[in-house]
Amino acid sequence: MSDTLAVNEIYLSLQGESTFAGLPCVFVRLTACNLRCSYCDTAYAFTEGGRMALVEVLAQVRRLAAPFSDPKAESRKPKLPLVELTGGEPLLQQNSLPLMAQLCDEGFTVLVETSGALDISDVDPRVRRIMDLKCPSSGEVTRNRWENVSQLKATDEIKFVIGTAEDYDWAKQQIVEHKLDLLCPLLMSWVHPLRPEQQDKSLKPVPAGQTPITRQALVERIIADALPVRFQVQLHKIIWPPEQRGV
Repeated sequence: MSDTLAVNEIYLSLQGESTFAGLPCVFVRLTACNLRCSYCDTAYAFTEGGRMALVEVLAQVRRLAAPFSDPKAESRKPKLPLVELTGGEPLLQQNSLPLMAQLCDEGFTVLVETSGALDISDVDPRVRRIMDLKCPSSGEVTRNRWENVSQLKATDEIKFVIGTAEDYDWAKQQIVEHKLDLLCPLLMSWVHPLRPEQQDKSLKPVPAGQTPITRQALVERIIADALPVRFQVQLHKIIWPPEQRGV
């Protein structure tokens, strides 16, 4: 199984987050994650999925991307759709690295969504790394791998998922202390409440004593503090039901 990946799903949709929000994107969702964040909305990817050869994954991506191909398009024009590896945690699987490199070789703009708990230095430099810094309400704040920060480039992005006032204060402190806004774009994403069917029993609880923050309150604090971040909503949860898969 040296040339395989454990894959949960592969599908074509719109990029719902990041600075690429709104663009067509092929998602390769890989199986397994080493964290259990309190707000995780893809817990089904912890265990569900099957083995696929890398050549099968590439073929599936090419098939979904085929309608966008235009032989008359200027070579300088960015190729659509985007391709994103997500999870779960895609960097848990070593074969995600050659897959991303091959996709870059084929001219795709490749994104990887990673928790920030694993080493990102081996990811192909052409890949746009969207890296979380886990805030306190996730229950996984101690898992942040701070060595990754020095690896970030201007084409990467840092994402803070904010569910409580304490998350916001923590994120603001990290931005100032580490001068994160000088490294790459910063994203703040509000925690969309989980539906009952999404509340996996393995998820960490929100630590006691934290104060939930509303979407409006988060935006107002960002503005009041003149924080150099991009507020984002998960577009796919506005377009489709929040629990729907494959979107």
